Amino acid sequence: MTKSELIATLAGRYPQLAVRDTDIAVKTVLEAMAQALSSGQRIEIRGFGSFSLSTRSPRVGRNPKSGEKVMVPGKQVPHFKAGKELRERVDSTRRQDSDPDGDQIDSTDDRPASLDRHIISY
Repeated sequence: MTKSELIATLAGRYPQLAVRDTDIAVKTVLEAMAQALSSGQRIEIRGFGSFSLSTRSPRVGRNPKSGEKVMVPGKQVPHFKAGKELRERVDSTRRQDSDPDGDQIDSTDDRPASLDRHIISY
């Protein structure tokens, strides 16, 4: 799912919100998450997962064209770890959507019931 698909899905699910308002909300949340990670903070979303920074050590790499050694500096990279609830939902959906022959079965409900407790309707 892309950011524009997420915005369209949320705007369709909550008709009281204008598409523009949904767009601003999604962009604001993503910007806040990016800002928190860039300042070294950890982000935890219960039931979904956590985002943190992992450190990659400096190393010696090779230039693929010339084969000469090149120093690759160390860096910080974002890391996502899925939460228990998300892992279980993905695993159960995977088992549920395939029959014993391995064929995929169409799933009509695109809204997980477990998310209903996190959504507030106005």
